[in-house]
Amino acid sequence: MASSKDRQRKLARAKFDRQMARRAVRERRRRRVLAGGGIALAVLVVAVGGAWIGGAFDKDEKTSTEAADVCLWSPLDKSTNAELKEVGTPPTKNLPETGTEIMTIATNQGDPIKASLDVASAPCAAASFSYLAGKQFFDNTDCHEILDIGAVHCGDPSGTGQGGPTYSYYDENAPAQPEPSASASTGAKAAVLYPKGTVATIGNPANSNGSQFLIFFKDYAPTTAAPKYSIVGQVTGGLDTLAKMGKIPTVADNAGDKVKPKEKITIKSLTVAADAAAAAPSASAQS
Repeated sequence: MASSKDRQRKLARAKFDRQMARRAVRERRRRRVLAGGGIALAVLVVAVGGAWIGGAFDKDEKTSTEAADVCLWSPLDKSTNAELKEVGTPPTKNLPETGTEIMTIATNQGDPIKASLDVASAPCAAASFSYLAGKQFFDNTDCHEILDIGAVHCGDPSGTGQGGPTYSYYDENAPAQPEPSASASTGAKAAVLYPKGTVATIGNPANSNGSQFLIFFKDYAPTTAAPKYSIVGQVTGGLDTLAKMGKIPTVADNAGDKVKPKEKITIKSLTVAADAAAAAPSASAQS
């Protein structure tokens, strides 16, 4: 589970990166002025520029509002990736950080798949799913891959593996790979980090999650060299539908990889709502 300190460190790092970018621009401006001005002007500019670079005029850095950010959405440039879809960005503040939400995926393969989203462990992933669902981002899109790790790959409207919204966000809840035991036998099995029914985000490279996600239809025990995926939830209903998806034969895609479902898996709609059961008071609390 990602701690609030981890998220704050990531937000602080992003803030630092923005500050450095702004200061680099200011420094270039200062050098241009120095190159064209006299000595007296240069002295004045150096003094003012030093204060400026030091942050004296960074009003946004002196406010406390940024400390209230729950999530950071890093912008992506559609001009460099035509597969991205512009839908704006979710809010950064006043996002849920506790409890669970219910994601319902209606497909052409049977009963809807319902998953409980762990807001406490992955608040930004949950917020992104909720935001994109509200934009009907996933509706009428295909799960374009069935992977040999035992997962259905969904959430890319382009079906290319390159699609998503024009923002990305950090990993939050990637499980730690257990250290190999010195006394363990060579035939020891790897630990299952993604049990059947796990819903996880997938981004490439790491810390660049968007809209794409995996639903595991069987247990997955990755090796130490395998990529890690951030866990956002667990399937609570529609496991038969998920199992049916996992049995669909695959054919080669445009890259020659045998991962494309021979039969289409289409998401008719994907919605996210508050978990009424979790929000309802217990019988003992009511008595």
